[in-house]
Amino acid sequence: MLLNETKNGLENINENNNEKKVPKHLAIILDGNGRWAKKRGLPRLMGHRAGLRKLEEMVRLVKREGIRYFSVYAFSTENWNRPSMEVQGLMSLFKFYIKHKVKEVKAEGARIRFAGRKDKIPEELLGMMQWAEDETKDENILDFILCINYGGRAEVLDAINKLRHDKTIDLNQDITEQDLRKYFYLPDVPDPDLIIRTSGELRMSNFWMWEGAYSEFYFTDTYWPDFNYDNLKAALEDYAGRDRRYGGLKK
Repeated sequence: MLLNETKNGLENINENNNEKKVPKHLAIILDGNGRWAKKRGLPRLMGHRAGLRKLEEMVRLVKREGIRYFSVYAFSTENWNRPSMEVQGLMSLFKFYIKHKVKEVKAEGARIRFAGRKDKIPEELLGMMQWAEDETKDENILDFILCINYGGRAEVLDAINKLRHDKTIDLNQDITEQDLRKYFYLPDVPDPDLIIRTSGELRMSNFWMWEGAYSEFYFTDTYWPDFNYDNLKAALEDYAGRDRRYGGLKK
């Protein structure tokens, strides 16, 4: 049985039928920071610091490739289960990164956005996240999306609960995908065309569970802090050679 193509999927097909065939939305699961540090005899937090530094470089490279949306899985809803010292260290690193790097990101023409639940995130960090979004809201070359306290299942549940409490929705009628999508964290952002996962792990880990239904996946053994332009180009070239059919047949 052929699967029905969603409106969003059809839009992605049309957008990718161009000569360059570059993903409009590139997403990366930033994995391997801890193992990168362990391999060098360093504390895990040093790996996370190296991973954030790598993000600075990758924003520039992604922009140079003509990619419009760039999202990264920085901290999941499950990451709170890690040792408290590591979690606190990560929150401090996020604050430092936002405080000191927003102007550099803005200079690249990038708009900073965040996706995820707001609960559990320290109040000071929440305030800095809001400041970063406000400071860069008029940039339009690249949307740089940091998924912090994000989980794909949580996003769908949150959307359903928001929909249930919307007085303009008739819950006696069938709910469509378009109805639900309006309540996602970033409903205006197109589905990721390509999702890269670093470090050799072969799973989605609850990242863009709904939006990634028809994404192409690329896995590399490279730890995130070592991910460079050659790795990015290899992933983009692999993507360019794929035939995306969204459940249909090749023409």
